[in-house]
Amino acid sequence: MKKFIKEIYPYLIIILAVVLVRTFIITPVRVDGESMDNNLKDGQILLLYRLGKIDRYDIVVVKEDEDDKIIKRVYGLPGETIKIDHNHIYINGEIIEDNYAFGKTSDYEEITLKDDEYFVLGDNREISKDSRRLGPFKKENIKGTTIYRIYPFNKIGKI
Repeated sequence: MKKFIKEIYPYLIIILAVVLVRTFIITPVRVDGESMDNNLKDGQILLLYRLGKIDRYDIVVVKEDEDDKIIKRVYGLPGETIKIDHNHIYINGEIIEDNYAFGKTSDYEEITLKDDEYFVLGDNREISKDSRRLGPFKKENIKGTTIYRIYPFNKIGKI
């Protein structure tokens, strides 16, 4: 019996390491819907990194409610003032680059984000359910940033 345990011990360590990495560090996520068109497509599979810092324009997975998670792009960071007016996004009173938008971005009244809040938008602005409808998201509801696309195979690479 000792010999058997000694032989399977390395495999158990590998399995445990894979489970821990997948649970706490990197996990696959699937794009569901068209709210990130034209940059991400329905059915694509991305890798979600759970430990990284969140920066403007990062693509994040946000827990919308108990059952639903959505994939969006970060625009407003904690403590910033954000406003959307006539298809322009203003951060702290300055227009920012918006190279990812597809469609018209509806107006949004100026708000100041709290120290643990982020403002996220889908790239396909006309159909996206994002912070314009749901409000800012707390840091605890952001599950991580997407770092890499692994499917479809012809689109594999850093996002």
